[in-house]
Amino acid sequence: MKNEFDGSEWLRLIETMKILRSPGGCEWDIEQTHQSLKPYLIEEAYEVLDAIDGGDDKELAEELGDVLLQVVFHAQIAMERKAFTITDVLKVLTDKLIRRHPHVFSDSEGYSYRQWEEIKAKEKAKDSGKSSSIGEINKALPALSLARRVQENASVVGFDWGEIEGPREKLNEEIEELDSAILEKDKKKIEEEIGDVLFTVTNLSRFLDVDPEAALRKSTEKFLNRFHEMESHIEKHGLDINNMTIDELNHLWEIAKEGTN
Repeated sequence: MKNEFDGSEWLRLIETMKILRSPGGCEWDIEQTHQSLKPYLIEEAYEVLDAIDGGDDKELAEELGDVLLQVVFHAQIAMERKAFTITDVLKVLTDKLIRRHPHVFSDSEGYSYRQWEEIKAKEKAKDSGKSSSIGEINKALPALSLARRVQENASVVGFDWGEIEGPREKLNEEIEELDSAILEKDKKKIEEEIGDVLFTVTNLSRFLDVDPEAALRKSTEKFLNRFHEMESHIEKHGLDINNMTIDELNHLWEIAKEGTN
């Protein structure tokens, strides 16, 4: 493994992408647009998370490369329509890093997350004409991540619970309101209250230093593992899951729980 950055590999990547998009290149690559590539960027980002959780450096390097491919792909498409180039992307990024770290690249003393958000908010305000003390929020984030981000930014300006008892008691309150909405059979109110419960659970997770998005993904994976284990038991005994009662399924589910994490 080389310890220093090899610029030749970067140039080879750019040239390879250019060839793939050129006449005589790959038909699939040529057909892609910014819009068509959106799902792949999201997918590759989550595969990086899986690699991090798996602790496999070789896999992580590969998945980071796949994310980088998406960046280069979009830059190539933009260059073809004369919008910007990969060099512009790099320049904007580097300038932003320097601008948002005055404690490193200037004589500013001390620094904090709040200062980062203040600088970021001012920059975004210049572009949009709007400004908020809560900062610029990317509303395209997954819902749980978006909620956590909003709560973190609100906390920076002092709008937060003082102790964990705050969000914990709030969760009980929101569950009671959800129960009332269920009794009323008000679909709109039920949706609202479920949203409030999830938002509050996210807030509680933040106080406990737990990423709610990651926690939910792990719980979902755990459910899948147990369900597959239950299916193995059903197949082993020659049964048909579609013809089993809920009590029978729950019994096998408990057996599956003992055999999985």
